Amino acid sequence: MTPPVQSEAAADVGARCLALGTAQFGQSYGVANTSGQVPAAAVAAITTLAREHGIDTLDTAVAYGDSEAVLGAAGVASWRVVSKLPPLPADTTDVGGWVQRQVSGSLQRLRIERLDGLLLHNPADAYGARGQQLLRALAVLKAGNSIGAAGISIYDPTELEALWPEWRPDIVQAPCSVLDRRLLHSGWLTRLQEAGTRLHVRSIFLQGLLLMPAARRPPYFARWRSLLDRWLEWCRAQAVAPLAAALAFARTLPGVERVVVGVDSCAQLRALLEAARCGALPPPDDLCSTERELLEPWRWRAT
Repeated sequence: MTPPVQSEAAADVGARCLALGTAQFGQSYGVANTSGQVPAAAVAAITTLAREHGIDTLDTAVAYGDSEAVLGAAGVASWRVVSKLPPLPADTTDVGGWVQRQVSGSLQRLRIERLDGLLLHNPADAYGARGQQLLRALAVLKAGNSIGAAGISIYDPTELEALWPEWRPDIVQAPCSVLDRRLLHSGWLTRLQEAGTRLHVRSIFLQGLLLMPAARRPPYFARWRSLLDRWLEWCRAQAVAPLAAALAFARTLPGVERVVVGVDSCAQLRALLEAARCGALPPPDDLCSTERELLEPWRWRAT
């Protein structure tokens, strides 16, 4: 069965739900990455092409090498920029001052006056011993219009259970993909939507693993060969590319404001824009996993 192809105008409508991930702009990133950090000239070309197609949101972080500085040099004043605080150092006593310095540094590197969103990169900071000080510091930044929204980046929806009684973030960024449906199965997709929380999903391609031919997969993933092969076979049976199928799954989830995707080149971005024109049938409900060793790339062993 061939999925429907949308019009050129509809393609840009599909693309506008995307946010451009920038980890690879500041460092070598991704299991499928064979070219290293994206050169500054390519970053400028990628961001220009993305804006031409209606993509208006960038996702970055202090921890992404020199990504913020590279973006600032490329010029991102017209973008909605979401950045992330690094983990709160254990020896920090002036939490408010530390937060202010981090944000001031990000704004300086990005060469902008305001962040659309600021996320905590370490969820435990929000409900740790200094959590209330940290949340007050975020409220001060919002009141001063240095940031438009405050939120959190999580690895697993269970992290929201400890957070929710203390704080309702404006934005939650969470991993979600065809194989990683923890956000759905836990009920948090519905809960966030009902709370009016902005939801940004990431890792929709598992750093490119879902797009890899079987022969190119690193040995680490051999234990999940049958699941990954089944995914590729399902895509072949539907006559849809894995890129288009994985993207369609993520961007059609209810309540998702942005789907964070990373690219290394304009060619990759054009492929994403083309994929945004395509629809795809929902994959089988059991085509997924709960194994964190597969779903959380930071757990992947070097191979």
